[in-house]
Amino acid sequence: MSAFAGSVPYSAGAVVLLLAATFIGFLIVGKHSLIDSTWGLLFAAVAIAAFACSSGHGDPVRRWLLLALPVIWGLRLAIHTGRRSIGKPEDPRYGKLVSKATGHQNLYALRTIYLLQGLLAFLISTPIQVGAFERGPVGPIGWVGAGVWCLGVFFETVGDHQMEAFRRNPANKGGIIETGLWRYTRHPNYFGDACVWWGIFAIAADHWPGVITIYAPILMTLLLTKGSGVRVLEGHLRDRPGWASYAARTSTFVPLPPRRGRPRDG
Repeated sequence: MSAFAGSVPYSAGAVVLLLAATFIGFLIVGKHSLIDSTWGLLFAAVAIAAFACSSGHGDPVRRWLLLALPVIWGLRLAIHTGRRSIGKPEDPRYGKLVSKATGHQNLYALRTIYLLQGLLAFLISTPIQVGAFERGPVGPIGWVGAGVWCLGVFFETVGDHQMEAFRRNPANKGGIIETGLWRYTRHPNYFGDACVWWGIFAIAADHWPGVITIYAPILMTLLLTKGSGVRVLEGHLRDRPGWASYAARTSTFVPLPPRRGRPRDG
């Protein structure tokens, strides 16, 4: 426990340094949407810090899993969001948020965008921080978790690729993608994201005290479904032609066969 406690400032420091660099980037380019690419890197930074601090303490296999899986996920997400934002203006979400400031806009943005996301990333990454110090070997629950992580990365990567291909076709402008994974869930990338963090939690939950970090994947799932994920995105899509019929037959989150008859939520 003392070794874990000593690692917490390093994990928190890694988050703060990345957020500071991102905020400086905003001051240079004028886009708060840079934080979207930093989001994945925050978890990668925590994983690196936890791995370094847990040397000589945790089970080597678990330590390597909790280093490799978040770093792979975080780098993929950062590259994807970074490529998607090149040459584009500020994300309207951030413009709308900052417009609510009653005082200095930059200080308001620092609190509501950067520090808030940093706090969320630190809390959600606690299975990584705790699991890196667990001495017991990776058991069946942990390996199932690694499999769930693979499933999540598959849904995220394939879903993002299918969406990019759809958007590259000018004939699809303003339309709704209804093929591939998007035929079974309206948000394959968000579903995949949830699987990633339930998988990482399972790797830590093999042993105590990793079990008590269950709040982390629950928090991530709530953010994806009730917070800034599904709820916000679908608010922008409801007026698109074909959305109502697509939503009526396609599961909201968990992949399910397209339904017929009376609509129901997935």
